[in-house]
Amino acid sequence: MIETIPKQGALSLRRLLARHMARTAGKKVMSPENSRQIARKRMDAGADRLPTPDDVRIQKTEISGLSALTFTPDERRPGLLLFLHGGGYCLGSAKSHRPIVTRLAKALRINAVSIDYRLAPEHVFPCAVEDGTAALNWAMGHSDGPVLIAGDSAGGGLTLASLLRQREQGRPLPQGAYLISPLTDLTVSGNSTKTRAKVDPMLKPEWLSVGAQLYLENTPAETPEASPLFADLTGLPPMFIQTGDDEILLDDSIRFAQKLEQAGVPVQCEIWKALWHDFPLFAPLLPEADQALERLTDWAEPILSAD
Repeated sequence: MIETIPKQGALSLRRLLARHMARTAGKKVMSPENSRQIARKRMDAGADRLPTPDDVRIQKTEISGLSALTFTPDERRPGLLLFLHGGGYCLGSAKSHRPIVTRLAKALRINAVSIDYRLAPEHVFPCAVEDGTAALNWAMGHSDGPVLIAGDSAGGGLTLASLLRQREQGRPLPQGAYLISPLTDLTVSGNSTKTRAKVDPMLKPEWLSVGAQLYLENTPAETPEASPLFADLTGLPPMFIQTGDDEILLDDSIRFAQKLEQAGVPVQCEIWKALWHDFPLFAPLLPEADQALERLTDWAEPILSAD
């Protein structure tokens, strides 16, 4: 099911501030004109600008040879969330996405873990997929209840690639997947890369192409584990997708949701009017981000409460 979520109320100061933050992040972090090392430091530092709940304990650990952060809410039930961060496969870390994973752990009332997978161009495809799959294998063997996997932007694409490899290896799959503005097509063929290019405050189409080239090196962009839009999707777990109507990756979500439906995979895809790439990451500054996480908990509740 693909559903459009109407614009939530009149233009607010908080929404304007959040959009400004998104635009600044695009220019100072996501743009390939920035030094990669400086951009990575800026992205990590951005995590300190959003408050996080006090009732979630965060600890450093190591999972399958990867550095990671674990998130343990004071009020918890059986289950585990594995989160794969975004950043165009070149940027981002467990630290940079600490605020959103903290909120997810609290909202879902389950433990969460976020890993530092290998980044391009130092480590090209399929290194990230190998790391994502290793972390998923770990999660499937260490949860005391249902397992969810989630990711934003490139982390959404990596979430799907990890699921595809897990399925091909005949290993157990998680009970559900949550995708925030997923990057599913590294060929950058979606029409929204043109129609939304002037309204997306965070991303530019040419930036996607540069990042894809760094990640892929000599791998064709249509390779299914790089661009899950071109994969056989049968047998994947139920999925919940949230994307903004103002983002250039809009068609990455719409086309992927349509392919999931054709493959018989349960999917709920929400298109939020007047919002941009990765907007749920702006909670609690952006009211709509809080509402989006509430809708996620409604979707996930039957999965997490099942016997």
